[in-house]
Amino acid sequence: MNKVISVKEAVDMIHDGMTIMIGGFLGCKNPFKLIDAMVEKGVKDLTLIANDTSFPDIGIGKLIVNKQIKKLIASHIGTNRETGNQMNAGELEVELVPQGTLAERIRAAGAGLGGILTPTGLGTVVQEGKTIINVDGKDYLLEKPLRAEVALIVGAVVDKKGNIKYKKATRNFNPLMATAADIVIVEADEIVEVGTIDPDDVMTPGLFVDYIVSGR
Repeated sequence: MNKVISVKEAVDMIHDGMTIMIGGFLGCKNPFKLIDAMVEKGVKDLTLIANDTSFPDIGIGKLIVNKQIKKLIASHIGTNRETGNQMNAGELEVELVPQGTLAERIRAAGAGLGGILTPTGLGTVVQEGKTIINVDGKDYLLEKPLRAEVALIVGAVVDKKGNIKYKKATRNFNPLMATAADIVIVEADEIVEVGTIDPDDVMTPGLFVDYIVSGR
């Protein structure tokens, strides 16, 4: 199977009302080409799972400014004023999740777990509507897995089977999200032949990757 496709072919898989994950951290290694194509297409009413909403004019932030997101599940929104404005105006539903909990909920989905138990958020608004489970005399919140229909991630070097090498902090949420979606599309800074990447450098095996697009 040839996994390398065009940006247009990739974005054609994303439809109104879908739940999507997008990797990155404050715009660091958001899939910029894929996001720009989504903005151009105008796909809307999306549920977005991401660490943050970047800045108004960078990466994920463009989807917020363009009002293509109906619900956001993220760890913070403070660097994009438009996210807060839409939330306060009732135009955008926002579920704020502590960053470690967000990562673990995504990991749980990828691992096929029914959820995680964490003390983080007990006694705060994070607890509202959630099940509390006592283990050995200590209370924990049951946090359920987060899974998406499509994950858009970024890799520094990707071979044609989808094996991914990341560079330094650009790993962020990308490896986790690659395990927790029905369709995984990686935007590659560089696409290389199979065997080019040292196996020790592969952090996301090609097994998790469905499609590859060029980020250049």
